[in-house]
Amino acid sequence: MPYQVKPLPFTKELTGISKKTLDIHHGKLYTGYVNKSNEIEEKMKKADKAAANASYSEIGELKRQQSFALNGVYLHEAYFNVLGGDGTRKGSLVDWIKKEFGSYEEWEADFKAAGLAARGWVVLAFDINDGRLHNYSCDVHNQGGIWGAVPIIVLDVYEHAYFIDYGADRKSYIEAFMKNLNWEVANKAFHDVSCKLGTK
Repeated sequence: MPYQVKPLPFTKELTGISKKTLDIHHGKLYTGYVNKSNEIEEKMKKADKAAANASYSEIGELKRQQSFALNGVYLHEAYFNVLGGDGTRKGSLVDWIKKEFGSYEEWEADFKAAGLAARGWVVLAFDINDGRLHNYSCDVHNQGGIWGAVPIIVLDVYEHAYFIDYGADRKSYIEAFMKNLNWEVANKAFHDVSCKLGTK
């Protein structure tokens, strides 16, 4: 079944992230990753698997680009999903953050620092390998992700996410992101994965 473009999960106007930015980010960039993922899937059905080769082959290149395009879909969906709130932190996720990082403030400082240091993404993830929360960063969609780590809060720090609103001022954009965090959605994501693993 083809990948589908998911609508934005909120209708309210965000604080500090403009409608123009969202229209381009969601309507063009994210939608482009969905369309490209579908195109790659179709091409893989026809690619000559007998010609597979590690130096170069059509199937090899399609597989590599699939990981880039599809991670572009999933990371953007996770990013948009946690927006639309008012930034009021609450719930069991906050309690786990305090436990893992020593305090909420320590987690937020680490998350923001990762956002300033990364070239692409910051992900607060529940890592099923050790049953803990971690802030992971990756420079490209398909590089830096940790196998077995389930995204809970995803921050896009590519320039397209903020340049219209903030120019090169990424720090102010990250502050705006935090003000728009939907902690109910983040708590549900955390609850779903931790309950499945019996850690709560």
